[in-house]
Amino acid sequence: MELDDTICYCFHISKRKIVNFIRVNHPRRASQLTECGGAGTGCGWCVNYLKRFFAESQDATLADGLTPDEYARQRAAYIKAGHGKPAAGAIPLPDAPE
Repeated sequence: MELDDTICYCFHISKRKIVNFIRVNHPRRASQLTECGGAGTGCGWCVNYLKRFFAESQDATLADGLTPDEYARQRAAYIKAGHGKPAAGAIPLPDAPE
């Protein structure tokens, strides 16, 4: 994923914003990334990715290898499976076959 790709669709937060938040604020726990515009507090889809970015900042070696479209499709499947509810004003789910 590129820096300007959306990570938190509920609150329109890019990877760049998350990476910069980590760089500037030095959170001690991944859960503190919610302070970055509410990331992870809407439907919950991005929480695992926030944890990955946090781990990467701690010198862990994780790579998601997803395209932005695949990320969006996986989030849509997560929501449609009833695992979360997007926040009001969230980026709409893509039209994808069930």
